[in-house]
Amino acid sequence: MVSTSKAIFAGSLILAIVLSVSSSTRHAVAASQVAGPKHHRKPFKPGPWKQAHATFYEGGSGTFGGACGYEDVVKMGYGLNTAALSTAMFNNGQKCGSCFEIKCVDNPQWCKPEQSSLILTATDHCPPNYNLPSDNGGWCNPPREHFDIAKPAFSQIAEYKAGIVPVQYRRVPCKKEGGIRFTITGNPYFNLVSISNVGGAGDIESVEVKGDDKLKWTPLKRNWGQKWETDAELVGEELTFRVRTSDRRTSTSWHIVPKNWQFGQTFEGKNFK
Repeated sequence: MVSTSKAIFAGSLILAIVLSVSSSTRHAVAASQVAGPKHHRKPFKPGPWKQAHATFYEGGSGTFGGACGYEDVVKMGYGLNTAALSTAMFNNGQKCGSCFEIKCVDNPQWCKPEQSSLILTATDHCPPNYNLPSDNGGWCNPPREHFDIAKPAFSQIAEYKAGIVPVQYRRVPCKKEGGIRFTITGNPYFNLVSISNVGGAGDIESVEVKGDDKLKWTPLKRNWGQKWETDAELVGEELTFRVRTSDRRTSTSWHIVPKNWQFGQTFEGKNFK
């Protein structure tokens, strides 16, 4: 009888352990599904050097971000080291927020030798001018790769009198202070989310939003530049945003928007390193 009791006890103990491990595994799987996809991708690295040309344009902090939807490039974390990209580079607004290292080359008369290179953020679009030839005024006509640099930044690498200078450039990681910023405007039936101060690759490929009640993961559609829209009902929900950049890395900012949020407010989430 003693041996039988011990055998029953041992069997019960083994069964309890198996059930416990199985339960823990299920909880771990469920937790991973809630947490969203984990991409163990390497941080964004500088790309190869390429050839292009650069000009400059007048404006200020409230105008240098026009085509990307950045109302004030200084307040939104970009400063005045910004540039408008030609159509071939702008990619219908997808390259908004991407960062470039650029240097003036092959023109000792106008290049400033004391400034080896400059880091710029793409915040605007340089539209084509088909009334002028691509090599004489139509600098941003396809398929030319061209930078129309904010005047204060252009003066750091070249003399204004040059007008246009040859440059070398490459994509580089964007280094930003603080988190990704989400500004929600619109009305209960149409939500427009402006996303700025994105680190890493800097340019956004897709955006999703999730609430804490009825709203499941919902993709947003690019409206223009880095403004994203959805007609999903966001009001009254505690919101989480997930951003994916062009290098396929994702950043999920959990519960950064409280239930009582108001249109016009800005919320800060998790950034890329």
